[in-house]
Amino acid sequence: MLFNSIDFLIFFPIVTSIYFVIPKRMRNLWLLISSYYFYMSWNPKYVILIAVSTVITFISALLLETVKGKCGKRLVLASSLVSNLAILGVFKYADFALQSLSSVASHLGLGTIDRRLDLLLPVGISFYTFQALSYTFDVYRGNIKAEKNIFRYALFVSFFPQLVAGPIERSGNLLCQIQKVRETSLWNFERVRDGLLLMAWGLFQKLVIADRASLLVNQVYNNYENYGFLELAIASVLFAFQIYCDFSGYTDVARGAAQVLGFSLTHNFRQPYFATSIKDFWRRWHISLTLWFTDYLYIPLGGSRRGILRKYLNILIVFGVSGLWHGASWHFVAWGLIHAVYQIVGDLKHQITKRFGTGVPCAAKDSFSCKLGKEMVTFLLVDFAWVFFAADGLRHVYHIFCQMATAFQTTSIYEIGLDRGNWFMLIFGILVLTIVDAIHERGESIFVLVKQQAIWFRWVLYLGLIWCTMMFGIYGVNYDSSQFIYFRF
Repeated sequence: MLFNSIDFLIFFPIVTSIYFVIPKRMRNLWLLISSYYFYMSWNPKYVILIAVSTVITFISALLLETVKGKCGKRLVLASSLVSNLAILGVFKYADFALQSLSSVASHLGLGTIDRRLDLLLPVGISFYTFQALSYTFDVYRGNIKAEKNIFRYALFVSFFPQLVAGPIERSGNLLCQIQKVRETSLWNFERVRDGLLLMAWGLFQKLVIADRASLLVNQVYNNYENYGFLELAIASVLFAFQIYCDFSGYTDVARGAAQVLGFSLTHNFRQPYFATSIKDFWRRWHISLTLWFTDYLYIPLGGSRRGILRKYLNILIVFGVSGLWHGASWHFVAWGLIHAVYQIVGDLKHQITKRFGTGVPCAAKDSFSCKLGKEMVTFLLVDFAWVFFAADGLRHVYHIFCQMATAFQTTSIYEIGLDRGNWFMLIFGILVLTIVDAIHERGESIFVLVKQQAIWFRWVLYLGLIWCTMMFGIYGVNYDSSQFIYFRF
């Protein structure tokens, strides 16, 4: 079930209305049933996977508090980790592994491996697997106590607003809120209003900006041989906005829906294209995943505590795994490793600057023009890497860059996927997004600023946002809802 579908437009009000009127003791159970129905609307039989992951990690956490001694605890943790990653590996990476082995065997003259599992990738499996594993890690480390009620824990793993595309919640945040549901007020007008407004803003990003940009990006990338440098460069820049608005839009709808129900989810984005370095970018982009890899992979590998070479190796490992987490293909791994190289080069530059100095006055470093320059360079580096993310494979990436380097013919801007009206709406949407992000970058909230205005002005903006989304959103052929990009991961 997609947030931008008629099904969700019916599902969410029904779930919310019943949630507000039933006794408090039944609210968690109702949300659990609703969450499983939400997931089963995609493919009913695959709900078994999320149930198995839930049971394994639930039992593992109880055992971690029962078993004595480090060896026993480590065995339980390893069992939970291996079993969950095995499920993820079979459904997401088995065919990728077979294909890669087949390619190596072919190059060595050993023939090919023709067998494939051809399993349908379960929606959101990477997200809920990591969320369940983080709970096991936290119990092992003693950060939280094991949850004794399996229904509460099952809701933590399957909470429908963030189930299929995050943010990846920690038990210290979401599970603690689920445990205190009986203490949460049934109705709060401001909370519900702000949640609905956040949902509307998320849908605006998705339908008006992301899905409109995808029309051009798909047209140019799928027919790259017909276009030159300018068209491919425009498509690459627009993909940066497409994936940002697609993923950030989903997150805002998820956070808004949770807020209506009385829950607070993690902020997953913080104006990523205002970043002044790649390191800064990853403090702002997909924050919950960045923190997950930092806490559960980078630090256990040794982080930066074992010398500079080990630090750089750990960075390469983390970003390589991050790329693989995003997709079972080498072009995703390449995307991750490019960001690792960015990080390493940036760190080396920082070390050299720290040791020898730059000769640039502090005032100049902090100037608007200097900051803007850093933001532009960072955006260009990020955008270069996005080409690897957007392409269908490394061969596709190679052909795109070759075409950009050798073809300089130009096509009318209105003949590459968008007509004049759609171009106007896309530019308008990106301008609105930039203004909102610029306000947030200053430490203010657009929602707080709007609430400070006169009531008539507020409602003009509210209704204008809804009207723009309804009238100018891209809904696909025959109003078929467009899938969010991160549903694939």
